[in-house]
Amino acid sequence: MKIGIVDTTFARVDMARHAIEEIQKLVPRAQILRITVPGFKNTPWAARKLIVEQECDGVLVLGWIGKTLTDKLTYAVASMGLVLLQIEYGKPIIDVTVHEDESEDPKELYNIAIDRARKHAVNLVKLIRGEDLSKYAGKGLRQGRPDVGPILEDLGDKFIEW
Repeated sequence: MKIGIVDTTFARVDMARHAIEEIQKLVPRAQILRITVPGFKNTPWAARKLIVEQECDGVLVLGWIGKTLTDKLTYAVASMGLVLLQIEYGKPIIDVTVHEDESEDPKELYNIAIDRARKHAVNLVKLIRGEDLSKYAGKGLRQGRPDVGPILEDLGDKFIEW
């Protein structure tokens, strides 16, 4: 298995290190290729390079988005580029971003970043392996925060009157 990791110098946490540790636990023989770019706008270029030139089976893109409107617009545009690459090459690219306005507490942001990087590293491995994720559907799983669970107990085919 060949996995690409893209991260940025703009990020305030080395999420790649934690994602790589998680991948190595799951797939000790995985070949992991990492490209670090200046900012999130550069991530589609790096993801494409890993898929096309390095023939990675999937890519984890780890980004950090600032609080300003400019940061958010930059994220939206670059994220769309990552989506288009998935469609074009038929390879999973998981966009793992931390938005700096998710918390004012640096320790909480740190924990969000690490949890999100680790959980999405697992998700990427599952996607590359072709694992059926339908058993997790509707479970309220979160990356970066505690899972919230389903909103209601699964009632099967029963109709709920509101």
